[in-house]
Amino acid sequence: MNTNIAYWLMIATLGFFGYIGYKAATTKKIDADEYLSARGTQNWLKIGLSLFASGMGIWILFGPSEVGYWGGFWDVVGYAVSASTPFLLLAYVGPKIRRKLPDGVTLADYVRMQIGRPMQIYVGIISVTYMFTFLFAEFTAIGKAMHVLSDMDPIIPMVAVGIVTAAYTAYGGLPTSLRTDKIQAWVVLWLIITLLLVLFAGDLSSLISDAKAYNPEGEDNWSIGSMSYMDSFKSGLALVVAITAAEMFSQGNWQRAWASEDEEALKKGSLLAAGLVLPLVFIMGVLGTVAAAKGTASDPSAAFFVLLEDVHVLIIAGFVVLGIALVCSSVDTLQNAISASITRDLSDGKMNLNQARIATVAMIPLAIYLATGPTIGSFTFDAASVFGIFLFADLLAAATVLPVLLTLWHRIDSRASLAGAISGLLSVVIYGMYTADFSTGIGYLTSPTNDFGLANLEVFLSALIGSGLVTIIGSEIVSRNQSNLDQ
Repeated sequence: MNTNIAYWLMIATLGFFGYIGYKAATTKKIDADEYLSARGTQNWLKIGLSLFASGMGIWILFGPSEVGYWGGFWDVVGYAVSASTPFLLLAYVGPKIRRKLPDGVTLADYVRMQIGRPMQIYVGIISVTYMFTFLFAEFTAIGKAMHVLSDMDPIIPMVAVGIVTAAYTAYGGLPTSLRTDKIQAWVVLWLIITLLLVLFAGDLSSLISDAKAYNPEGEDNWSIGSMSYMDSFKSGLALVVAITAAEMFSQGNWQRAWASEDEEALKKGSLLAAGLVLPLVFIMGVLGTVAAAKGTASDPSAAFFVLLEDVHVLIIAGFVVLGIALVCSSVDTLQNAISASITRDLSDGKMNLNQARIATVAMIPLAIYLATGPTIGSFTFDAASVFGIFLFADLLAAATVLPVLLTLWHRIDSRASLAGAISGLLSVVIYGMYTADFSTGIGYLTSPTNDFGLANLEVFLSALIGSGLVTIIGSEIVSRNQSNLDQ
């Protein structure tokens, strides 16, 4: 596509969302609580669309198809399931947590009430690490997408998206993000369905044949790339465990738990989001296997774009608009969520509204800088290193999610929960010692991967099971000791 046309499409799309955000931000003055929570203002449809829009970032054009390109059937299934399970869990545990803490904003608020301030800080650090990595990964992705589609300099869409989203998000907070989410969700749904129908409906049999075909690259490049390949179950399950655990600490979801007008709105909205996300991610993953069947892709992370090489310019234009809508919907949510976690969890609620706005704006230049792939010391922010940061945050989350959620059970002791979170990480080291040696166990803490560089299922299960067992057993011991003292 002509670069100048792409510029105008990008400007028009950003201008549209910027105007919606500006109108929402200037409708009324809001206090700090409404800025961070939009408490009790959203019905189930608005919550569902907002969760869908905020969850469907520009990664949807890259992640699922790359997973399909490399991993085959079960990796695609695992990725699709892992995208929807956080919403299913939110539908189940969200109302319970809302009931216990009606004035909360983040999951760490609940953690503080149940386990204490140190654990709130720890959960806040996990959340910020995960969400900020997600933020600069989104900037990286929009730069890559616009470059692939129109040969645009990647830094230009990064900066443009950062300026527009930071402007309306910093001023209007979560209420503004919720307003833009509704429009972005309908735009994304309409564009994706329309573009996929136009792109593939004419030759469905060929599409299915390609999806089933084995990648000509073969095993020499560690690429399965076929919906016929059924041996990647462990890898797919590892994605479910890792991503589901991490997404439970994505505070954007929890903000919407309290923004719901009631528990029923939260439950129905979460189920709607899960129902929209699952088939969409699965389809995009299947398209990665289609791209694999066509042979070598110069950049497997952009496998989906291989399918757009010979399409009409109007379809390319549609994907330019779609890309901008996707990145805006996720970036503004991440900005709000990171600001909330810094304001409530890390600073102990001592930041005022203006300071929260400054924090929202200040994170953007750093996120864009990291998205350009700089080398800082001996560490380079390339695709592999960003994946490594994601996996590190995923492991911390996997070791913490059960100790946090188990506190919904009245028999769980707060001290046992804290011990469980620590034991989850110790379990990883013990697993490494059992299968190899101590240094391997320590290495798993920073790089929980298998020999192929993918998420290691056994490592994540060690963290999950170890943390859960220690939390439950420790709580039982505390309960029995207390009973003995009472007698």
